[in-house]
Amino acid sequence: MGGEVLEFAILGLLQQSPMHGYELRKRLAEVLGGLRSISYGSLYPALKRLHAAGLVTTDEPDRRAPLPADAPPLTGRRGKVVYTITAEGKERFAELVSQAGPEAYDDGRLFGVHLAFFRHTAADVRLRILEGRRRTVERQRDGLRSSLARTRERLDRYTLELQRHGLDSVDREVRWLSELIDSERRQPGPGPGERPPPGGE
Repeated sequence: MGGEVLEFAILGLLQQSPMHGYELRKRLAEVLGGLRSISYGSLYPALKRLHAAGLVTTDEPDRRAPLPADAPPLTGRRGKVVYTITAEGKERFAELVSQAGPEAYDDGRLFGVHLAFFRHTAADVRLRILEGRRRTVERQRDGLRSSLARTRERLDRYTLELQRHGLDSVDREVRWLSELIDSERRQPGPGPGERPPPGGE
């Protein structure tokens, strides 16, 4: 997962509450779903960059502090470092969720992170991102159709089925995006700082 995408997702999760690395990795997997699993080898360098930029702080347990008499013996494992978003981190997150240009929808991974944090995004920005993503996917679909029409005669049946499967997937994404756009136009969800209506988000 690209650094910018991961840092955006981390800031979004830390916006909700402070977390330690293991919990953050677990929540990233939940929020991002099938976008990709996050390795510690990419998570901790991203956290280090965010910390160096002043966007997150760390709260490390003091290993030298005296332990209570009834504390279990130390096992040699380090205490969990807790990461918290700073005021600058909140400002950066607000900038990221308000971006509605091609960077927000051309890259499917970045689009997925935007979608995951739509509850923090203004309604007009959500709609622009969804419409932009649909245009991007429609262009991909047109390209796939053209390619399939040009190469159909040269493809074996398995490669042809693979091409058709790809086209079906893109068609489904266009339909899904159209449904999201229609829903957003009919009843936009709450924007940043607004409360969802009772019984829904």
